[in-house]
Amino acid sequence: MGFFSFTQEIAMDLGTANTIITSDGKIVVDEPSVVALDRRTDKMIAVGEKAKLMYEKTHDNIRTVRPLREGVIADFYACEQLMRGLIKMVHTGSRLFSPSLRMVIGVPSGSTEVELRAVRDSAEHAGGRDVYLIYEPMAAAIGIGIDVEAPQGNMIVDIGGGSTEIAVISLGGIVSNNSIRIAGDDLTADIQEYMSRQHNVKVSERMAERIKIHVGAALTELGEDAPEDYVVYGPNRITALPMEVPVCYQEVAHCMEKSIARIETAVLSALENTPPELYADIVHNGIYLTGGGAQLHGLPEYLSQELKVNVEVSPDPVNCVALGTAMSLGVRDKLETGFTDATPRIGRR
Repeated sequence: MGFFSFTQEIAMDLGTANTIITSDGKIVVDEPSVVALDRRTDKMIAVGEKAKLMYEKTHDNIRTVRPLREGVIADFYACEQLMRGLIKMVHTGSRLFSPSLRMVIGVPSGSTEVELRAVRDSAEHAGGRDVYLIYEPMAAAIGIGIDVEAPQGNMIVDIGGGSTEIAVISLGGIVSNNSIRIAGDDLTADIQEYMSRQHNVKVSERMAERIKIHVGAALTELGEDAPEDYVVYGPNRITALPMEVPVCYQEVAHCMEKSIARIETAVLSALENTPPELYADIVHNGIYLTGGGAQLHGLPEYLSQELKVNVEVSPDPVNCVALGTAMSLGVRDKLETGFTDATPRIGRR
């Protein structure tokens, strides 16, 4: 590779569940947001998928950490180590000098100044020379291919692992938004609690996640699209004897209905705060669902039914925030003029 140091641009969707990094418009890293650390030295042992394989299986000398909770940094040191480890995966070629990094990172639209500062500091400590922040709903809209500068309202609902971001976008800025700390992790916790209460079986967070992926649903009637029952293995909560429990999508839909209703209420609240002309645009264009939570069986149909507005899942719901974050570097000057309410939060060092 090159003899001298160059500036390399990378974009990062730093998520509670997964972190995606793009470089040169391509996804180069897609790993779980998990890091394994030595308890005695705090040295990083593993990151990403390797660390996730250790999650909930470690002995006393190793701790596995998910540094982000509810969309924001919960463990600053672990987050810095996570970012360092994932950035190393990008630099697979051999260089005499490491490139200086220009980074743009997607952040929840409801982040406080302190939370934004934590992301920026982590990025700088992980090697970022120039650090930019962009709100995730705006990044999602760009990634979907929406003309965000047009005088037209578009609503994005980005359901991640730790937070759900709802925003109405027009003329390069966010007109109204709502950010709630109810998302994929809460649905997983609902399943864990339900399995313990209803079936007397203890399931790990990872097992509850697998149940959600296979039979998680927002509707109790899915017709031909209904997934097959998922068999869960685990110890009886009282006797500790092994159990085998088949789980159907209807019971999972029932156990998650309160959390899903809270997401629906948040979308409705954002719609209430939308100016009438933009509201009319949204009714015409529909609502775009992005993020891992958008893949829940029957979710767009449920929201369409409740909100009386067409809701559809974007073509690449998991990656559109990361791709839009990367594309935002090329149009940041136009975006910054539209982010009047967020200009102090979004920018570079």
